[in-house]
Amino acid sequence: MANRDQTELPERLSEQCEFPFEARHHQRGAGPNEQPIRRFIRLREVLHRTGLGRSTVYRWMDEGRFPKSVRLGGRSVAWIEHEIDEWLQDRCR
Repeated sequence: MANRDQTELPERLSEQCEFPFEARHHQRGAGPNEQPIRRFIRLREVLHRTGLGRSTVYRWMDEGRFPKSVRLGGRSVAWIEHEIDEWLQDRCR
């Protein structure tokens, strides 16, 4: 027999929680035309997609030439996928 609290928990959580990929606005929100966060990508994938080295990514972030990473917790960081995609598109123009 299930506990009443256990059966109601998912319903209450769904009302309170919003997943990052469903968010309409996020920390960098510049306005309503901003794309929602769909996916975080880690450094390994950023390096693969851009062809840059680790030190170049971090140096360019400091110089404002590359999208900033987002802290996930502890020592873990990631990049917002569409910001990397936009950066790559801008480089091709």
